[in-house]
Amino acid sequence: MSALPPHVRDALVGRMGSAVVAAEDRPGGFSPGVAARLRLADGRRLFVKAVSASVNPESPKMHRAEARIAGALPPSVPSPRFLWSYDDGDWVALAFEDIDGSPPILPWRTKELERVLDAVTELSRSLTPSPVAAPPVGEVLGPLFTGWRREQQAAKGGGTPPGLDPWAVANLDRLVALEAVWEEAGQGHTLLHADLRADNLLLTGDRVYVVDWPHGCVGAGWIDLVCLLPSVAMQGGPPPWEMFEQHPVARGAEPQAVDSLVAALAGFFTWGSRQPAPPGLPTLRPFQAAQGRESLAWLRHRIDRRQGFKEKRNWP
Repeated sequence: MSALPPHVRDALVGRMGSAVVAAEDRPGGFSPGVAARLRLADGRRLFVKAVSASVNPESPKMHRAEARIAGALPPSVPSPRFLWSYDDGDWVALAFEDIDGSPPILPWRTKELERVLDAVTELSRSLTPSPVAAPPVGEVLGPLFTGWRREQQAAKGGGTPPGLDPWAVANLDRLVALEAVWEEAGQGHTLLHADLRADNLLLTGDRVYVVDWPHGCVGAGWIDLVCLLPSVAMQGGPPPWEMFEQHPVARGAEPQAVDSLVAALAGFFTWGSRQPAPPGLPTLRPFQAAQGRESLAWLRHRIDRRQGFKEKRNWP
């Protein structure tokens, strides 16, 4: 809280209705700005996060989007209860109930991973159909999931992009074709978090809470699972294909649709990791690079296991 400008700090204390007597910073994740657990003079506890455009020009927009989604989540959703927001046009702050929990221990432990995978099943079931008016997944992730097309364009402009995985170079046209159809393949009626990973989860003794909802959107119920698994693998978990193929949410998912989403995810991480770091997020690119490698390995496993699928199934 000490990092906030005095006028913002005073405004937040006014909204709280009580003085802050203790503040515990919660570093981690990939959201710049302030994030802290607060204890107030009247005994209440809150979690508050705040950011300004001067820290990162996109982050206030994400906080505003999260306020819309989190504020509409029904009580049955395992997510901290949204309390209120502050917005002065520059600084945006969100207040939530404080959850006395911790992110999963990394490298992943088997029992915690099992709890999280079970929570993904619960989340998908409780959010289908979506109880919240949210944009379709293509509208939210569409501008991001263009990595292979960007790589292809870069290759046309100056040859093979340096440092790109050789298998991706050899299959770039196929990757572009798969990426191009992911939006249609990902249509559905489930409210998605769209950014599940360890630092967006809190584990208590009896529950798994999902936090940070700025990307909330509506699509196929298996998309959150696909988005989660590369990060699990890069942080000591099993290969994505082992987890996906055994998971209840994956049942009935069309293989072609899954391939297209995994390809789009791999392209997003691969292209993104090769760009300059955004303001306030110096560790983002290495994290994306690691997820890109896991996503690409997953896609390659799926394709290599079905040699000849293109001719047999009329895929891209």
